[in-house]
Amino acid sequence: MPNGDNWQGDVLRDLRAGAAPRPGADPAVPQQPQSQQQPGAAPAAPQPSAPASPEQPAPAPAAPQPAPAPAAPHGPAPTTAYPQAPAAPRPAPAAYRPQAPRTTTPDSRPVLDKQLAGVGRKPRHGEALTARAVRAIRRTVSSSAAREVAETTRTAELLQQPVTTGRQIAVTSIRGGAGKSTVAALLGLTYAHYRQDPVLLVEADPALGSLPLRLGAETLRWTTGDLAGIVEPQMSLLDVTGYLVQLPDNAWLLPGSQGRIGAMLDTPAYERVMVSLRRYFGVTVADCETLPAEVARVALSAAQARVLTAPATLEGVASTHAVLTWMQGLPPHVIAGTVVVLTELVPHTGLDLDRAREQLAATGASVRHLPYDRHLAAGGTIRTELFAQPTRQAATRIAAEVFRLSQQRR
Repeated sequence: MPNGDNWQGDVLRDLRAGAAPRPGADPAVPQQPQSQQQPGAAPAAPQPSAPASPEQPAPAPAAPQPAPAPAAPHGPAPTTAYPQAPAAPRPAPAAYRPQAPRTTTPDSRPVLDKQLAGVGRKPRHGEALTARAVRAIRRTVSSSAAREVAETTRTAELLQQPVTTGRQIAVTSIRGGAGKSTVAALLGLTYAHYRQDPVLLVEADPALGSLPLRLGAETLRWTTGDLAGIVEPQMSLLDVTGYLVQLPDNAWLLPGSQGRIGAMLDTPAYERVMVSLRRYFGVTVADCETLPAEVARVALSAAQARVLTAPATLEGVASTHAVLTWMQGLPPHVIAGTVVVLTELVPHTGLDLDRAREQLAATGASVRHLPYDRHLAAGGTIRTELFAQPTRQAATRIAAEVFRLSQQRR
């Protein structure tokens, strides 16, 4: 008897094996009329000459004779609901064809082990109370408040511009610990806050990436590799989001792994997911592997805008300058659509930020600065209400600059 949960697969097997429907088959499967015969079957026994009246039941037929071995009929074969399968399997009818090859449904796994949940302390505000009080006093006695409001309005208008096709933004870095996942999370949260269309964050760094933790996801199930074998063009947004992790403000997360060591993501799977999901989301932010990984290089070339994070240190600036020099040999739109984000991971780095920005900007890339923030430096889930005022302004400006560059590349 066909499995009620997967009766289409049972019908497919019957079609390819040329088997007749079994008694008690699923009522949704078409059944063969009783007056028709299977190809090559023995003719039915003749009925009595006197037909039975409606009040009198027909006599029992003779015992069925065993059917001879199937042979090619001399004339046209009678039409049946399940014709004999040819030597080479034919595609199943569209009504019975599965949506996509699927594996078993993965189990949900927690992002953070319960025993580790109590390790982190209570999140702190990104800025000390005294610094916030001094800033409030300065805004009261100066005319900077009006300028800040005007700039915030212009930035919001830029972030809310409509898009004709989904914008995809790739975030990568030269080395780990440069704030790559933090910047990707800030971009996604900013776009989700200002925009009305859905925003997607893709973790294209399956090697124990921290993006789900930074975004506050609790459990993970479907990953980028899983969705590559599931997504189909006829799926709706509701179908697609059923495989994603829902975030606040109409944002969604597609994890790269379930926290397993050694998880890999191949380039064809990444490309299939990014191409298929582009039409569902206005903006997609991909947290890629560090350079020179293959997926990161493919993401940089395929995205409409690129973000290269680097620590605000002498080593970070030198490595980033070398990469930008290499990018100058690529098509001009690559470096023109790249934003370098210098992240301050500790206070008072001792780097001359102005001179560093001038040197990096001379290569043709845009350069932005993300100041030190106690809340971001502590790790864990990002809570935007705890940002220091300079961090909030810098994150919004970075997101606006990246989105502006993405609009220039069709």
